[in-house]
Amino acid sequence: MESLDRRRTGSEQEEGFGVQSRRTTDLGMVSNLRRSNSSLCKSRRLLCPFSSEKQENLSSWIPENIKKKACVYFVESSKLSDAGKVVCACGYTHEQHLEVAIKPHTFQGKEWDPKKHVHEMPTDAFGDIVFTGLSQKVGKYVRVSQDTPSSVIYQLMTQHWGLDVPNLLISVTGGAKNFNMKLRLKSIFRRGLVKVAQTTGAWIITGGSHTGVMKQVGEAVRDFSLSSSCKEGEVITIGIATWGTIHNREGLTHRAEGLPAEYMLDEEGQGNLTCLDSNHSHFILVDDGTHGQYGVEIPLRTKLEKYISEQTKERGGVAIKIPIVCVVLEGGPGTLHTIYNAINNGTPCVIVEGSGRVADVIAQVAALPVSEITISLIQQKLSIFFQEMFETFTENQIVEWTKKIQDIVRRRQLLTIFREGKDGQQDVDVAILQALLKASRSQDHFGHENWDHQLKLAVAWNRVDIARSEIFTDEWQWKPADLHPMMTAALISNKPEFVRLFLENGVRLKEFVTWDTLLCLYENLEPSCLFHSKLQKVLAEEHERLTYTPTKPRLHMHHVAQVLRELLGDSTQLLYPRPRYTDGRPRLSLPMPHIKLNVQGVSLRSLYKRSTGHVTFTIDPVRDLLIWAIIQNHRELAGIIWAQSQDCIAAALACSKILKELSKEEEDTDSSEEMLALADEFEHRAIGVFTECYRKDEERAQKLLVRVSEAWGKTTCLQLALEAKDMKFVSHGGIQAFLTKVWWGQLCVDNGLWRIILCMLAFPLLFTGLISFREKRLQALCRPARVRAFFNAPVVIFHLNIISYFAFLCLFAYVLMVDFQPSPSWCECLIYLWLFSLVCEETRQLFYDPDGCGLMKMASLYFSDFWNKLDVGAILLFIVGLTCRLIPATLYPGRIILSLDFIMFCLRLMHIFTISKTLGPKIIIVKRMMKDVFFFLFLLAVWVVSFGVAKQAILIHNESRVDWIFRGVVYHSYLTIFGQIPTYIDGVNFSMDQCSPNGTDPYKPKCPESDWTGQAPAFPEWLTVTLLCLYLLFANILLLNLLIAMFNYTFQEVQEHTDQIWKFQRHDLIEEYHGRPPAPPPFILLSHLQLLIKRIVLKIPAKRHKQLKNKLEKNEEAALLSWELYLKENYLQNQQYQHKQRPEQKIQDISEKVDTMVDLLDMDRVKRSGSTEQRLASLEEQVTQMTRALHWIVTTLKDSGFGSGAGALTLAPQRAFDEPDAELSIRKKVEEQGDGYHISARHLLYPNARIMRFPVPNEKVPWEAEFLIYDPPFYTAEKKDVTLTDPAGDTAEPLSKISYNVVDGPTDRRSFHGVYVVQSGFPFV
Repeated sequence: MESLDRRRTGSEQEEGFGVQSRRTTDLGMVSNLRRSNSSLCKSRRLLCPFSSEKQENLSSWIPENIKKKACVYFVESSKLSDAGKVVCACGYTHEQHLEVAIKPHTFQGKEWDPKKHVHEMPTDAFGDIVFTGLSQKVGKYVRVSQDTPSSVIYQLMTQHWGLDVPNLLISVTGGAKNFNMKLRLKSIFRRGLVKVAQTTGAWIITGGSHTGVMKQVGEAVRDFSLSSSCKEGEVITIGIATWGTIHNREGLTHRAEGLPAEYMLDEEGQGNLTCLDSNHSHFILVDDGTHGQYGVEIPLRTKLEKYISEQTKERGGVAIKIPIVCVVLEGGPGTLHTIYNAINNGTPCVIVEGSGRVADVIAQVAALPVSEITISLIQQKLSIFFQEMFETFTENQIVEWTKKIQDIVRRRQLLTIFREGKDGQQDVDVAILQALLKASRSQDHFGHENWDHQLKLAVAWNRVDIARSEIFTDEWQWKPADLHPMMTAALISNKPEFVRLFLENGVRLKEFVTWDTLLCLYENLEPSCLFHSKLQKVLAEEHERLTYTPTKPRLHMHHVAQVLRELLGDSTQLLYPRPRYTDGRPRLSLPMPHIKLNVQGVSLRSLYKRSTGHVTFTIDPVRDLLIWAIIQNHRELAGIIWAQSQDCIAAALACSKILKELSKEEEDTDSSEEMLALADEFEHRAIGVFTECYRKDEERAQKLLVRVSEAWGKTTCLQLALEAKDMKFVSHGGIQAFLTKVWWGQLCVDNGLWRIILCMLAFPLLFTGLISFREKRLQALCRPARVRAFFNAPVVIFHLNIISYFAFLCLFAYVLMVDFQPSPSWCECLIYLWLFSLVCEETRQLFYDPDGCGLMKMASLYFSDFWNKLDVGAILLFIVGLTCRLIPATLYPGRIILSLDFIMFCLRLMHIFTISKTLGPKIIIVKRMMKDVFFFLFLLAVWVVSFGVAKQAILIHNESRVDWIFRGVVYHSYLTIFGQIPTYIDGVNFSMDQCSPNGTDPYKPKCPESDWTGQAPAFPEWLTVTLLCLYLLFANILLLNLLIAMFNYTFQEVQEHTDQIWKFQRHDLIEEYHGRPPAPPPFILLSHLQLLIKRIVLKIPAKRHKQLKNKLEKNEEAALLSWELYLKENYLQNQQYQHKQRPEQKIQDISEKVDTMVDLLDMDRVKRSGSTEQRLASLEEQVTQMTRALHWIVTTLKDSGFGSGAGALTLAPQRAFDEPDAELSIRKKVEEQGDGYHISARHLLYPNARIMRFPVPNEKVPWEAEFLIYDPPFYTAEKKDVTLTDPAGDTAEPLSKISYNVVDGPTDRRSFHGVYVVQSGFPFV
């Protein structure tokens, strides 16, 4: 058996949270979360990765700010090292000391003193660390002096190591040696610990060694990293260990420059030392200059944890003190001291029952009243759980253990026992978070403030399950207004589950969204958000314009509206107009860059209190939140908010448009793809809701398409879909039916096309009933309105324009080929008139602005259409040709230009045919193939030019004629591809008669190289033939087949979506002819004259036809939106049902149910076994007590009398396992009413001192109780106020002036217990 000193060393290593020696207890533990944070600052994480420059800065910063400790004087110790070498009193050998360590003249004859012989110097061990032979995960480590300030270490971790400020600090403590746990309990602990760290963003702090509880934590992190994806993030596990107890630490100080240090995990050769755990991510190695001394890191860890817990974590407008919790597994005396210090400092502790030793001792007695926790009970528990070392416990130690456990159990609000199978505690993570919430209830928070504080913690941890089970209960009724600050925090932090929870608990968005709230949200956009950079650009441009303002303008909502209009398109008006200030100051002046929600200082809650009288300034608050979520690409949040929207189809289409525009500018490929995927999802939502509406009522669904939406900038759903290029939505059957209805105007869609053409040619047939109309009033045969309705139908206007355009092309071709005279004939003049009407129509289209977008925007929209560009090009080329034609000297060039212009006018026919369901898709395929041809020509040009230049240089010598050079290089090489082989290239058909020897004949090429006779070729025929074969091989076989493959790929790709593309482009043609004057060119000039009078003379503005943009009355619009909202709910319910019916979801549900059943069976087995064990233990205890009572009765009777009852043993009350919790709590309350006396007087430490009191358990408090080992120390506290100090001396004379049991001057000498006895001038209590 190992010695007691060695055992004490091991127990000191069992530190965790707040473990410290009795001499250093004044360092204190973490303060509670109520302290003011006025002196605290937030450390921000560096967003960019470490560059080489930052690595150099870190390499210089650490030695300047962090030191190590080293012994500078060798004093030979009486002990030898494990290898039998002579060592210094510090534990290091002579070789391990520095060269300057031998100074006999300095400390000659003096004993080794760490304060004098150990000096600080810059640390030499820091950087990255990898474990040899294990995972290649790179960690961080640093060697620090035990006196290093906590602020420096915290700065290293957050700013230089790049760790995020934690939301929670988990300090794990327990046994430092390996111990056994049940497999199920081990699995539960590992899963729960990692889950709480990963979900809440916590730091886990352990001792960092590869043994005991630290090894358990490391293996839990390892299992998580193996089973999780990269997106889930890394669990931050920080090991704080003693530098002098680390095995193989030499490799940490002798690492290669720029490379991580390699650490060898060697458990077999570690001896009395320990190895670092390879699964920890960061190591802080505490150095005091000694070797082999455990527990050196305890004070520094205590101070560091206290410092971290005093920092403020600010996220999403919520600022909280970083909470801390102590998790205990197994453990010995050192662990008990850890728990005692943590409880005294207000830190909640979670004890894992079943892990062994101290954890089980506390868990066994935690449910008992303090009065029942006796010395004998503790002694009994120690004999059970400390069987190996129970004999080494002295009576004083058992008394001290009893006293500490009583003090721990007395503060039950800070103590949580995790029992396997206990209801509501299936996982350790729930127990940890419940312990923190339970501890927060016991602090100085009352009523609403208490519940609000708990909600802040739950939001910071992002644990909506804890909020549902622990906070939103029947114990407290939340008012919707009280949830507004936390709603803002949840939005900013992107916690959609909390947003859903707040909406379920009564938060109304119309009351929540105010002007100030929106400003707060936009001020807190992520800096990496693209919308944030666009806003900053707008603010910078405004600052440049407003040169008289020295400061940068603040963000207002009209800045947001400016960016949104760029994204939504100019067809929408500004969503947030520039406000008009009536009080002489801007209403939007809230400095909101960093908003904190805390008990003291400026808070979000004060913002909402100030905003009590404000009214929501927007017409649709759901729209505002939806836009804010969409611009940040928050998928789940946007989905939750969209489900609350009323104008849901327009909202979904607008979101699709915004996301597609942002994805074009997003540089990050992954983010861009996510935006496009989310845009596609919202397009499907719009399709789903519209499908529900269309199935229910076609007419009302079509009204939704063209209804003017005031909330979305006075645009329509159809316009939004077209702006977003949502082809799937536009190609929906209901929308195509609506477009067909618009195309046919007031005519019935079942009218045959032959009827339309027949009535166009002979309009009196309209009065015969050949054409049917939709409206009953037009059914009368003799009404002139039938003629107007017929010729105003877009389908009629289209066919009239086709006939007119074919007539124009025929007349144009006739003039070019037959009637092109020196002076224009009447046919040619008619063409000029016709073209003038076309110019007037194009001008009308250019200036047609029913939405008031402005000339520049209309011009950009006009020229964005390819066919409009073709029209303008054809008209300009016609004007050039006409100019040349009217000049006699350039008559022929004019005819050539007009002939080329005829080709362009013929190409315009392709646009007319896009309305055809057969030809329209093929035209789209042709347009796509033209792009392929362009890239193919680039590749072909390389081969043509290369072969042509080589051929020309080999065959022809010094050809100076440019036209023949072009023919030889390009023209002949291009024709060779199609089989026209040059006759002289192989020398077979060589003839001097077909060429010009000196190149003087302009109609013949220059002769190739020939011999001196001039009759035989002299060029290398084998070379030219080889080049020709290679050229034909690559050009004819490779490139042409490549072109065919490209065409085939394009055809297959476009063919799948051709129908959607054609249906989408069909709208443009329908809208064009819907707003076109009914008369075809050249008769359209009459319509243009009428428009000119309306616009210029009568000043009548242009208006869009109600059939494409209709503004409804308020009552009708409200009814339509309510109907849409109802069908949206049906759509969402159908989506949920379909999701549940998916085979994958059914399999997942069945799997979850099976897992739940297995867990319930396991818990039932554990409960039954636990119930049996506790019942047997209770029965054994009762039998033992009865035996002792009978023995006492027999002894008393033998002593001749019944004896006094003072020493009689009483039967312990039976504690059935199934005792009701209510009865147990009442019993605790009754029995602990007298337990509150002498608590402070029996604290183990005197106030503000390091002197330890003698431990006095509850049962030994009465003076009548025998306590033979009681030996309190002599201690007199120093009091500043001498008048309040009682007189002292060897005689009783000074004490005679004291009056007991009354108020004696400034001192109240009365007792809560009543009148006490005074003997010989001294109180006897």
